[in-house]
Amino acid sequence: MKRYNIKNQTGKIEYFDIIKEIEDGYLVRLTRISDGNEKILDSFLTRHLFEICLKTGYISQFESNADSVA
Repeated sequence: MKRYNIKNQTGKIEYFDIIKEIEDGYLVRLTRISDGNEKILDSFLTRHLFEICLKTGYISQFESNADSVA
């Protein structure tokens, strides 16, 4: 499962995990953390919107240190 960070305001954390890739986009699980409160919701993201967000830097793939630990 790939995780992507979402650019946002200071003091807030937003990211999403791709749950499943389907024909015209992705099913994602969005997590928002603000002031210690966590909100999780499942949503659909079109492939076109995903590509635009990636190209503009609005989202970026999460780099995990766990991948390098053997």
